[in-house]
Amino acid sequence: MKKLLSAILLFSMFFLLNSGFSQTGKDTILLLNGKVIIANVIDTTKGVTSIRNPKDSLKKILIENDRIFSISNNKGESVMYVLDSASGKEFSIEEMRYFIHGEQDAEKAFNAPGALWGNIVIGAAAGLTESFFCPIPPFAFIAFSGLPRVKIKKSTVSNIDYLNHETYKMGYKVVGRKKRKVSSLIGGGIGLGVGIGTAILLNSTGNSLSK
Repeated sequence: MKKLLSAILLFSMFFLLNSGFSQTGKDTILLLNGKVIIANVIDTTKGVTSIRNPKDSLKKILIENDRIFSISNNKGESVMYVLDSASGKEFSIEEMRYFIHGEQDAEKAFNAPGALWGNIVIGAAAGLTESFFCPIPPFAFIAFSGLPRVKIKKSTVSNIDYLNHETYKMGYKVVGRKKRKVSSLIGGGIGLGVGIGTAILLNSTGNSLSK
């Protein structure tokens, strides 16, 4: 009976070490663009951080240290970001932390339906002309979509206190403009496809708009 209990105990310990407890050994890599990677860090020397590929533990992924803000685990956080105006890193550690919070909130909650639907309409109208230059209007709109001010809605802010920090707003707006341009690009592509497709269909039925 004692041997059976000992075997069960050993099996339980082995199971725990290879399941739940192993997860605490994971490292959290926070990138300067706000992305988070959960993986085991192998090495951080020579200007590069080597991690085990989360999808294939037999392979490694290399990340330049200049792209990393910090690495955290059950021992705490190790900040790798260093203020260096010569390389464009002009924020202090805390300022950069707020900048990243802004990037993350915008990535999670900011949407640009106006840019999407606006360029769908422009792209469709341009596509209907069947002109060689029809892609120009939607592409011009993409460039324009990055100009208007990005409005930060309080409902998209994870911590209202962040709004008291300028670098948070800067990070939010950087990602907001990027997402607006991406939405505009998608909308322009859809619009052009719809417009050109409609023009081809009309031509095949003898109802060309050019008549």
